[in-house]
Amino acid sequence: MTFGLRMTCMMEAAMYRHWSDLQPELLGLVLKYLPSLSDRVRLRAVCRTWRSNSMLQPLPLPFPWLTLPDGTFLSIPGSEIHRIPVPEGACCQGSIDNWLFLINNANMCSLMNPFSKTALELPNLVAVWEREIRYHSDRKPIFYKLVVPSPLDSSPHSPVVALIMDDGCFHTLCISQPPIATASLRDNKDPRLFLSDVVFFNGKLYAWGRFGQLFIIDLGNDRTISSISCIIDSLGDIGGTPQHLSIAEEYMVKPYLVECGGKLLLVARWFRCTPSSTSYDVFEHKCTAAFQVFEADLHTSPGRWRKATELGGHALFLGQHGSKCLPAVGCSGYDEDCIYFMCDYVWPTSSANPLCDSGVYSMRDGTITPLMSEAAAAPLQRVGQWRPTWFFPPEAV
Repeated sequence: MTFGLRMTCMMEAAMYRHWSDLQPELLGLVLKYLPSLSDRVRLRAVCRTWRSNSMLQPLPLPFPWLTLPDGTFLSIPGSEIHRIPVPEGACCQGSIDNWLFLINNANMCSLMNPFSKTALELPNLVAVWEREIRYHSDRKPIFYKLVVPSPLDSSPHSPVVALIMDDGCFHTLCISQPPIATASLRDNKDPRLFLSDVVFFNGKLYAWGRFGQLFIIDLGNDRTISSISCIIDSLGDIGGTPQHLSIAEEYMVKPYLVECGGKLLLVARWFRCTPSSTSYDVFEHKCTAAFQVFEADLHTSPGRWRKATELGGHALFLGQHGSKCLPAVGCSGYDEDCIYFMCDYVWPTSSANPLCDSGVYSMRDGTITPLMSEAAAAPLQRVGQWRPTWFFPPEAV
């Protein structure tokens, strides 16, 4: 074989190399542009070489999933439906990152990582709530929010704080060192409080009062409440109606406390009121109209709120049962300075479609765009008792 013929054969072989020989660097570039975990799993299933090489690539976090009422998970933006087994009789009532908060038919509570199958036993929060009621009542708990000072994957012995809202619109706070409840209080026992949200920030527990106060709740080494102090007494004159909303309409506001990029934020979600129904649920048939974001200045005495116009390049996933803020540049498909929201505030008297009032709010221009297309949202009329919540699957599955 002549030299020229050998070169031609080598060039043709290089041109038609097997697709399994794709260079790892190029494979990594492809993976970075796949925001859906499902697409990443499909890519890794092509062959052993792609799977092994892809596991070596540092990848941005995929887009989170939404839990649906029937116990399935909705992948965004791909709209795939996923099924992950959980213990029989368990119902998801919230989440912390990639851990589901489950309550079974006997009211036993736990946190579970459905991928690793690791479970953390919690105190019976229904029993804690019942002990805090001063009188016999036909009330019942309807919403739960659980918070921890550090990620459970790296700190499995972390204390867990639960805020329980009942259908009388009162809240019960439970502090626990799982599986033991170490302290609890009901906000109607102290007229100063009337708590409506809690969050850990820099290792400390903060709570938002219904009348505009920000409290810091100090926990002792034994995980009991040592003191509750008001550090910001109101929003002052910065908490008025957003300018672009019509004063001729009626609105309701729902506050959320979130940690974002080393800052403690208060997010006010404004709902446009529609004709009232016969339900006691004041948020039924509401539609999100606007957002306001305020940053807590804790370096002054007393502290104060100030308006925020951006999220420092982060994307905020806002939720009744838990919120999470992530740097958009380190995640796949996230938009900077945007708030992702869904419908998770309807009382659990019926199966809620989390996409019926969902969207992406841009803090840069004040616009709201759909979270998913109408075609993707159409088949989500699912029946069940699971509560809608953000769920953040791990990157490597």
